[in-house]
Amino acid sequence: MPGGLGASYRSLTGDVYKSTTVNNSSDNKFNVIESVKKAFSFASSQKHSEPLLTQKDQPVILATRKMPTSATAEETALLGCCPKVIFYQSTMPSDSMDDIELKNIQMQMASSRSLSRDDPTIEEIRVETDRGCLMVAVQGSRNKPAILTYHDLGLNYISCFQAFFNFSEMRALLENFCVYHVNAPGQEEGATPLPEDYEYPTMDELAAQLNFVLSHFGLRTVIGLGVGAGGNVLARFALGHPDKVEALCLINVVSTQAGWIEWGYQKLNARYLKSKGMTQGVLDYLMWHHFGRGTEERNHDLVQVYRSYFERCVQPGNLARFIDSYIRRTDLNMTRCTDANRKEGLTLAMPVMNITGSLSPHVDDTVTLNSRLDPTNSSWMKISDCGMVLEEQPSKISEALRLFLQGLGYAVRVGRKRISTSSSVEGYSLKGSSSVDSVRSAPGLSNGPWQINITENPISEAIVC
Repeated sequence: MPGGLGASYRSLTGDVYKSTTVNNSSDNKFNVIESVKKAFSFASSQKHSEPLLTQKDQPVILATRKMPTSATAEETALLGCCPKVIFYQSTMPSDSMDDIELKNIQMQMASSRSLSRDDPTIEEIRVETDRGCLMVAVQGSRNKPAILTYHDLGLNYISCFQAFFNFSEMRALLENFCVYHVNAPGQEEGATPLPEDYEYPTMDELAAQLNFVLSHFGLRTVIGLGVGAGGNVLARFALGHPDKVEALCLINVVSTQAGWIEWGYQKLNARYLKSKGMTQGVLDYLMWHHFGRGTEERNHDLVQVYRSYFERCVQPGNLARFIDSYIRRTDLNMTRCTDANRKEGLTLAMPVMNITGSLSPHVDDTVTLNSRLDPTNSSWMKISDCGMVLEEQPSKISEALRLFLQGLGYAVRVGRKRISTSSSVEGYSLKGSSSVDSVRSAPGLSNGPWQINITENPISEAIVC
């Protein structure tokens, strides 16, 4: 209750609020000095006092005065009804967070990715040719339609195609086809150095070797899948033997001869590979050739896998000879013809799917190749955010390849869980099932007594792989 002008407010238990107004009396200086002394004594007691600790889960009585920790405690203190504050150790939560000291950091790396040849579904077979022996890896049942692959520089069938064909969607597609992976001479994994007097085949001679492969396995026609230098070999084979190639899927393929810059870089690479082995300069060029620039930021793990593979699993001398053969390639001499002056042999007569990655250094070369192809039976695709499309975008490539095969007349059904309606065809009905072998729609190529003509898109429904 206010006691009068200038008086202080008082509670029942003592002073809580005191006047902050200083009167102009002679004793004011002593009041100020006493206030300073009390402030210093309070700070000293706060610094040197320690709370009394007892056993676990026992009440602890704080002898020193503490600031209230909640609104209720503050209100109680103001009323003067709480002479002491009781805390329970380990049972009552503290409002303040304890300090945490970071002592150690441990990095947990993801499971390592590797390229291994230990695949029981693949059979490696040696095929004799007029220019030496070729190693061909067969994947799938040989009574199915044939897909023939050819790899790029510094790679073989394992490092170029294994991860792609092990992709879930491509695994399902393999139930309908048999894949023949052709390795260039001396480029297979674990290859011995080629003899010093061995003359490495030219690009045209590498293409001619494929005749021995087809004869060895009894293949009349194949569907070609080639990457880089391997795509150039398949294109030469298709130009010379158009009746043996049903279609081509070419990835980052160059159709012109080597320019001066490419010739100079590759000559240096071949020289270093022969004399010093896999140097850092050769390694950087191979990474740029396959992935383009900025690969470290896109996929660090993939870069480390291929860097390690080039350093440990590539035979440098054999790769140098393959590079020499590639930079001495001739122009494919293909020309896009109009209907008025169409002539055979000027361009690829079979359907062609021309693919590149938006970050690949070979985008302009694929545009040049596309300008030389017949627009009625060819298509050009640029896949975004990748350079090595088979490794970085396998889902998009597998989808494009499946649609490409369907356009050729192969009714390929992959990964369907349930099909409510049957696919009607003229003279025959293909009923829904989880896996159906490839069916060729061209007249005269069907195995049954009926002529099969596809009238409904066999993969028009949603596909779940």
